[in-house]
This record gives sequence, C-alpha cells and structure tokens, in this order.
Amino acid sequence: MRLRNFLYSGVAMAFLFLSACQSPKNESATMLIYGGTIYTVDTNQPLIEAVAIKDNIILFAGSLAEAEKFKTDQTQLINLEGKTMTPGLIEGHGHFMGLGYNELNLDLMHTTSYQEIVAAVAEKVKTAAPGEWITGRGWHQNKWKEMPADMVNGFQTHDMLSAVSPDNPVYLRHASGHAGFANAKAMEIAGVTVMSKEGINKFEVEGGEVMRDAMGRPTGIFNERAEYLITKHIPESTPEKDIKAFELAVAACHRNGITGFHDAGIGRETIALYKEMKTLDKMKIRLYGMLTGWDKELLSEWYEKGPVIDPDNLLTLRSVKLNCDGALGSRGAWLLEPYTDRPGHFGHETLPMEFVKETALNGLQKGFQICSHAIGDRANREILDRYEAAFTALPDLAVDHRFRIEHAQHLHPDDIPRFAELGVIPAMQAIHMSSDRPWAIDRLGEQRIKEGAYMWQSLLQSGIPIVNGTDVPVEPMNPVASFYASVSRKTLKGSPDGGYEPAEKMTREQALRSYTLDAAYGAFEEDIKGSITVGKLADFTIFNQDLMKVAEKDLLNTKVVMTIFDGKVVYEE
Repeated sequence: MRLRNFLYSGVAMAFLFLSACQSPKNESATMLIYGGTIYTVDTNQPLIEAVAIKDNIILFAGSLAEAEKFKTDQTQLINLEGKTMTPGLIEGHGHFMGLGYNELNLDLMHTTSYQEIVAAVAEKVKTAAPGEWITGRGWHQNKWKEMPADMVNGFQTHDMLSAVSPDNPVYLRHASGHAGFANAKAMEIAGVTVMSKEGINKFEVEGGEVMRDAMGRPTGIFNERAEYLITKHIPESTPEKDIKAFELAVAACHRNGITGFHDAGIGRETIALYKEMKTLDKMKIRLYGMLTGWDKELLSEWYEKGPVIDPDNLLTLRSVKLNCDGALGSRGAWLLEPYTDRPGHFGHETLPMEFVKETALNGLQKGFQICSHAIGDRANREILDRYEAAFTALPDLAVDHRFRIEHAQHLHPDDIPRFAELGVIPAMQAIHMSSDRPWAIDRLGEQRIKEGAYMWQSLLQSGIPIVNGTDVPVEPMNPVASFYASVSRKTLKGSPDGGYEPAEKMTREQALRSYTLDAAYGAFEEDIKGSITVGKLADFTIFNQDLMKVAEKDLLNTKVVMTIFDGKVVYEE
C-alpha cells in the first residue's frame, strides 16, 4: 500500500513537473526582446538576456533559451543588437502641460543673455497682432554669460524688453516658474505701471513681491504669488491649443524614454482634459496627478469622492500638491537664515503652514498622499513638523502614507534623518544640482551648501528612497542629463573635477532605481511598474549604450533610441 502510494505520488509529481516545464507552450508572447544588456532593477535577477511580453504584461524575464519557448509565428521580435534596456523611466516631478506649452510658446531655456530674450521677443512681435499677448518661459539670470548694466536685486529691468514690444503685453516666466518678467504694456493692463510711495502698499502681496527700484518703479519682476497680478490678465487657452500641447508633451516623453509622469499640481480644467484624452485613446503615458493645493474648493470635492486609481494604469489621482515656498534662483526659497547675497531677506512662505497641517490631516483621513514643494531649509523643517503633527494625531491612519517633499534641496543637517524617521519621501531633481550649484553657493554660503544642499547619499543611507526627475519645464526633460548629475555631481560641462560635494553622489544603481522602481514606489505603483518583473507592465527604455558601465565622460552621449509603452513601440530613432 505504501509502495503504491509512493509510486502514485511519484507519478503525480512527475506529471506536475512536466506540466510546469511545458507551461510556456500554453502561453504565447506578442513581443520578444533580446540581443542586448537588460537591467531589470529587480534584485532577484538584476541582469537578464530576454523579455517576453503578452499584450501589455511581462510574461517572462530571464534567459533567451527559456524566453524562446513563448515565441510563435505571430510574436514580434525586437533584437536590441547590443543596445541596453531598462524599465521604462518615470519622470518623478514635472509639469506635463508646461512641457507641451513650452514647445508652443517662446522657449527661453537656452538663452544666455538678456539681449537674447529681447531679440526673441522682437522676432515674435513681427508676427503677433497688436494687443496679442506674448508669453514664454525658461530664462534664468544666473545662467547668463553676461549681465545687463541696469539690475535691481540681481534681476534685469524691463526697459529693453518694453522698447521692442510697445503694443504687445509680454510675460516671460522664470525657468523655476516662481517668478516672471513683464513689459510695460503688461503692467499697464494690470494697473501697476506707476507705483508711487502711496501706491506701493496696494500691490504688496503676501507670499510674493513686486520688485521695484529705489524710486518705487516696478522693474518688471514679479516674484512668487505676485505673479498673479499679471497672469490673471492673460487670456485663457483654447481647447485646440490644449490638445496640441498635450500631444506634444506625450511625444516629448516618448523621445526621452519616459513612460510614467508625476504631474506636480493640476487643476480641474487639466483633469477634464486628461479624462478626455484617455477617452479618445490619446493617453499614451501613465500620469500620476497631484491636485493643486491652491484650489480649496477642488480639494473639498475630491476629499468627498476620494482617490481615483485607474484600473487601466493610465490616469491616477490620489495626491495633493502644496506650494510652500519659492525657488532659490528668484530668492523665494524660505530659509532659516538670511540669503548670503541679500541680507535681511529670508524668502517667502507661499502657503500658511496651518493649511499644510490641515491638508496633511485631510490626506490621512481621505486617503490622499500629500506632496509639498519645499526648497529652503526652513520650508522643509516647517513641513516636516506639520506632517509629524498629523501622524501623531492620527497614528492608525499614518501607516504607509508615503507623504512627500518635492525638491527638498536645502536641508538643515538636523532634519536630514527626519525623512526616514517619518517615512517622508524626498522627490529630488538631480539636474537642479548640476544647473544651480555653481551659483547656489552665492545664495547660501559655503557652510549651508556643504552641510545641507542636495544631500542624496545622506538621505539614501538614512533608509529612505529618492524619487528623481527634472521638474520639466524648469529643466529640459532629459533623464540622461539628470542621471549624469546624480552620479557625477558635475555641471553638464563636466566641472568641477571630482564633482561638487562628491560624498553625496549616487551610485549608478541608485540613480537608475530613483528613475524607475523608487519613482514607482513614490506613487504606490511599485507592484505594477518600475522593474522588469513578471506580471508588471511592459514599459521599457532602450539606450544606444550601456549607461551603467560607460565611462563617466561619455555618459552624456547616451541617447534613447526606442521607447516601448504598454507593450508597443511608441518611439524609435
């Protein structure tokens, strides 16, 4: 009896073994990728030979011999021909429609002088109708090779701009998005052309600044919340232009290997547009939307109905974005000590901290992740304090909250370990270090830079992941440049030797995770994307060379040559 049972069990086990070995024949792949270096960002098998996909799901990841068992006559074969593939990259903090509109409006990102801005506007005036608004974005005075003769608080004045655009209102947003530059016509429309001593207080804005010269005249610079004095007069976009901007943004993502995008601050009109794009099957990107905290009525509506987690994994809305201070370039970042290059100035608290605590409590109670913009060390400390107060008040709801601080650029040393202690995720854009570090030391001084600026490795070693990105359109959406900045801590021109504060460099493995699995974790999506793992979504980025091994000096020569989204090739060079 025992022998018969043993034989029966043996036959059964053999049958199960054979069935398991033959199971691939029961599945067929719609796509098979092989022939190159494939980094999975999966610790169980970091490097593989091939990936088999069925529709939009990873069916197999491993050896080529095993993967070929899933191949049929209908399987699309993609030979990498020695190229390198990673999981689809995720932009961890950007502004999706800003990306699209940057391609429609004046793109000033690469201008190197005030005169170049004036020339670009003068050219645009030639084709603009009288009275038509001219808008653009991307200028940054600290990146200019030469400075104009007339400056106030480190910024240009509007006279040259106004001279070439007398009949067209002009508003050009700073690269950071936290300041803007208006010409005389725009200020005339806004009613701020003349600011007498008596009239100055009329245009003081809490959490912002209308910059003026010693005579009280506006220079054209509107900082932080003062921007609204001008922007409220700019005509709204048209539906046709919105759709075009959306399509341009999707195409730009595909060119850069981006398959997921954390959209940092969107309002009801943008949400409606995204829903329409999904209905029209134009949502060829995975958007993780953060509701803008400026609109309290919008937040109340969403608190009532709760998060929307898309079963199609295309449009998810489960977080809130709060703008709590400004940018370092415009001296709007909120600091504990005054700016080194503007004594007595501490930056701006652009949102009351009481509202941050209130929103944190609402987020825990209603199931929303809270993502707060903070660049200065005081803003970061104040937000951590408000988060901690909310976690203490509602401990049962503060489990796996994944609250974030967006940017977290400049921290007091005492606050660095608090991120891991509280489980607060820093979403940091490495490219900002590359662009800003050469002049940031003028704002903060050497001690604050060395002890608390761009503290990637310190944060990682404390036990908290980092979400990477570019903050597009503040910076170009080039993940290779941000990857290079992450591992080199150099400018894109390769200086200085050894990098700035080299102890804070990421390893290449950390940098890749920050753009894939850790970025997915920052959106509660690590179970469906971020690594090349069986059962996850088939999103991949293919590069012309091995960015994990190529010499550092050659890293910036790395290009995206193919993007696969949802199991389909959406971009090929």
